[in-house]
Amino acid sequence: MTGDAPAITAFGGGHGLAASLSALRRISRRLTAVVTVGDDGGSSGRLRTELGALPMGDLRMALAALAGADDWSRTWAGLFQHRFGGGGPLAGHAVGNLVLTALAERAGSPIAALDLVASLLGAQGRVLPLSCDGIDIVADVTGLDPARAAEPVEVRGQAAVATTPGRVAGVRLVPAAPAACGAALTAAEAADWIVLGPGSLYTSVLPHLLVPDMHAAITGAQARRVMVLNLVAQPGETAGYTPEAHLHALATHVPGLRLDVVIADPAAVGDPGPLARAAMDLGARLHLAPVRDVRDPALHDPALLAAAFRAVFAADDPRPAVPTPPRPVDGRTWPDRQPGAGCADPSGVGCTSTGGPGHRIPSGEGKE
Repeated sequence: MTGDAPAITAFGGGHGLAASLSALRRISRRLTAVVTVGDDGGSSGRLRTELGALPMGDLRMALAALAGADDWSRTWAGLFQHRFGGGGPLAGHAVGNLVLTALAERAGSPIAALDLVASLLGAQGRVLPLSCDGIDIVADVTGLDPARAAEPVEVRGQAAVATTPGRVAGVRLVPAAPAACGAALTAAEAADWIVLGPGSLYTSVLPHLLVPDMHAAITGAQARRVMVLNLVAQPGETAGYTPEAHLHALATHVPGLRLDVVIADPAAVGDPGPLARAAMDLGARLHLAPVRDVRDPALHDPALLAAAFRAVFAADDPRPAVPTPPRPVDGRTWPDRQPGAGCADPSGVGCTSTGGPGHRIPSGEGKE
């Protein structure tokens, strides 16, 4: 590792992951987003059904969240987020979903397509799918039949699970052991920090931990693991959940999972005692910080969330201290180290840049 910025791998999907990335990009350019691929609704669902394509909506949103701040990058990011109106065959489709799907067909690889678009958007980080094949999310839901409220009913598909009026008792993936994206596994293993959430618990966060190879990479990594809690319970899959109930569900579905820090907004917690104990059960400390957007208390403010991340990273930096190399007292470079010489880091992680400026290789939710 080189430089002071940590290598961060963030897991999630939809608006929750986009919020996390909008904050993390302020801290490090050694940033990788790993995105769920279970979406079966909206534009992504239609392309998945019609073409057998990987659902690109959440991937597109992550790319837009990492797009460069210059006019070129923002123009392209805005175009990719544009959604067609009208009542014809294109109605509801996002331009970015169509372009990413076409690029993946032409390149024969969704990863190649994502890297090409990242270059176009000047993305400050890399975006990768959890798997290069689509997955299905299946939930056992109680309370759907008033006559047999305790009897679980199978609900299939991310869109249906996210909006179910019942209570989710458990989730699983179909297939049960999808192949994880190799580059995403590498990013998890190389990270200083692994970030989970915010976002839909059952359809954006848990799927990463239910893919066997990714579960092993996340739980076995040397990185610190931080979870960012949602600001409000979501209608449907987590309606009525307390903040600590999210952690209890995580522990139930992923036995043996250990976290280091749980970030929550004090206004969303009430009594912090039960949440602190639930965090401790996962090996984590609770970090309370104001992170909500004053204009919409259901959304995270990128600047405030970035400040919370900075505080957590500074207090729990897993990287060994690296001494500053000596320099000549007159400020000149050493004779054997000329300006512009190749990077001394044998891994090349801190030096290799591909896909355009800021695209480093590699070190709430709504579905689209």
